[in-house]
Amino acid sequence: MKTTAAVLGTLLLCANTAPLSVSALGQDSPMVPQIPSRPEKGPISFFVTSVGMGDGANLGGLAGADTHCQKLAKAVGAEDRTWRAYLSTQATVDERAINARDRIGQGPWYNANGVRIAAHLGQLHGDTLELARKGNFINIRTAVTEAGDIVPGEVRIVGVEARNQHDILTGTKPDGTAFTDTFDRTCSNWTSNREDGSANVGHHDRITSFTSQSWVDAHPSRGCSQENLISTGGAGQFYCFASD
Repeated sequence: MKTTAAVLGTLLLCANTAPLSVSALGQDSPMVPQIPSRPEKGPISFFVTSVGMGDGANLGGLAGADTHCQKLAKAVGAEDRTWRAYLSTQATVDERAINARDRIGQGPWYNANGVRIAAHLGQLHGDTLELARKGNFINIRTAVTEAGDIVPGEVRIVGVEARNQHDILTGTKPDGTAFTDTFDRTCSNWTSNREDGSANVGHHDRITSFTSQSWVDAHPSRGCSQENLISTGGAGQFYCFASD
């Protein structure tokens, strides 16, 4: 796979940048998401993986990523659901493309703290102008791990001092579908840990100093190795949804 100069130029981005502080932004800043006082509650059906698989974007394909979701869900007593990684794959000579949105059921989805992040696929992806304006409820305080822990982002949260790792693997366009161009957007359909190639990532915190605020399609990674993902501003994590 080719690594273009344009991609390299883009990816000075958020890598290793110091997180912004909430105090610096101000409590009323629109960049500081707040949880409503009375959110609807429900059983866990959505989380960001607390850890990646440790081999960059080589997840063992969709099957390996799904197994990782199931394993992490089991650790918190949620193994009775069918868990799917929110990942797309690109078409090859032998296989059709797979859309992330087609893998995760119809919703609603709730995080580990019982907060609903979207009622259905339309709200999750903003399928209509009205839904897009309203938006889903994914942000740094709600896109938590299976244990309910905050994943560090660009805004520093009190008690969360780790480096920014808001790059979440998706390989997916904003509408939840796979890319159709020839550029590698999925690190060879989640089987590569090479320094070439790339994977599209979203920002779970919906905040960025340089690129898109999209939770699903913010920018491509520098490459596919664990070091590449870290240097871009991530850790090889991905979203998991209960599809049943």
